[in-house]
Amino acid sequence: MKVLRIMLLLLVASFAAEIEAQDKRAKADIQTVRLAPNRFSQLPKAVVRDLEKRSCLIPQSYLWNKRHNVLRGEFKRQGQKDWAVLCSKNRKSSVLIYWNGSSRGVSKIASTEDKDFLQTIGDGKIGFSRIIGIANAKYINDHYESYGGPRPPKISHNGINDIFAEKASEVLYLHRGKWLKLQGAD
Repeated sequence: MKVLRIMLLLLVASFAAEIEAQDKRAKADIQTVRLAPNRFSQLPKAVVRDLEKRSCLIPQSYLWNKRHNVLRGEFKRQGQKDWAVLCSKNRKSSVLIYWNGSSRGVSKIASTEDKDFLQTIGDGKIGFSRIIGIANAKYINDHYESYGGPRPPKISHNGINDIFAEKASEVLYLHRGKWLKLQGAD
């Protein structure tokens, strides 16, 4: 009977610790800094209006004080200036791509719960860790050569590096109308 009581106490303590950890993560998810699109003066007005219409906020990683998760790059073809924005709505983020800065025909990729990008950052704190960045041909080819993964096609424009800060990344690359998932940092 004594052994059963000890096992029950250990089970209850384990369950309580799990609930406390889940509560901490839920609180960190809610407390993630998410900025209004109009806080990014570099974004074209049409993009800001569309993001606001979609009720998008732009989540910020704990790592950087400078505003981020808004990119200007050539994601479809060389010479075309596109915008990629990490849009968080109801604590779920997607990368939205505004082709040539237009709010028509916006692409939505890489949707995931914001809580999937939370990690312990020290002193028992939890921080949001998703960052998007530009992946150029050198980055894509160097990471393929270093780590393997899917063989990239001939790289003719930028990819989007979808980063889990201090852990890994995956390059999203548009090729012949399809988004490929290529090797990023490991």
